[in-house]
Amino acid sequence: MPIIVNLDVILAKKKMRSKDVAEAIGLTEQNLSILKTGKAKAIRFSTLEALCEILQCQPGDILSYQEEREESIVL
Repeated sequence: MPIIVNLDVILAKKKMRSKDVAEAIGLTEQNLSILKTGKAKAIRFSTLEALCEILQCQPGDILSYQEEREESIVL
């Protein structure tokens, strides 16, 4: 997946627990976990805004794009 979610990195840098952040922004811990692991299919702008507010960061700190590399097979 070319969109990388760096939420776990930011939480570690800010020394914040997922439980506390989820509670502060009104998400369940399970939904925050789905987002952290990159399994989420979408994120609402209101959720992204709340995360940026509580973590004092920019959306680009949480989400990044990484071009997929095509792996070649050598026989």
